[in-house]
Amino acid sequence: MHKALALIGLAAMTTSGCVVYPSSGGGGGNTYEPAPNATPYINWADAGCYYDGYFNDDIWYFQADVDDANGVFDVTAVYADVYDIRTGQWVETFELFPTDDPYVWFSDWLGSTTYLDCYYGGYEVDIVAYDVYDAYDVLTLAPATYNYY
Repeated sequence: MHKALALIGLAAMTTSGCVVYPSSGGGGGNTYEPAPNATPYINWADAGCYYDGYFNDDIWYFQADVDDANGVFDVTAVYADVYDIRTGQWVETFELFPTDDPYVWFSDWLGSTTYLDCYYGGYEVDIVAYDVYDAYDVLTLAPATYNYY
């Protein structure tokens, strides 16, 4: 009989679990608060164009160093939005891609595949970094161009 009770007690101990929840200290209730989402931040960015003899074309480049207090891998997308500051019009958006350095995002484009002109000095670039919750940071800069008009 004692063996049967011992086996029943052992079975009851192994099948029941114990879960402990922190209390808010105010008398009850289970509380769970996820870590707050932090906005990504752009440490620095650069944009511009240069001539490439191999492709016989201008090359537009966009790069940014982006971090996030929730971890660098919380950053999911970086874009370069180009505007004409003389007209106020949006011109084109370029996606930046992660590099081997998880903080650095980069892309470059043949000038002939864009609506941009390396000889025009009236552009402004918004580098925009997004995290998994669509929180974002924006850094605005003037791209390096030949700036003839």
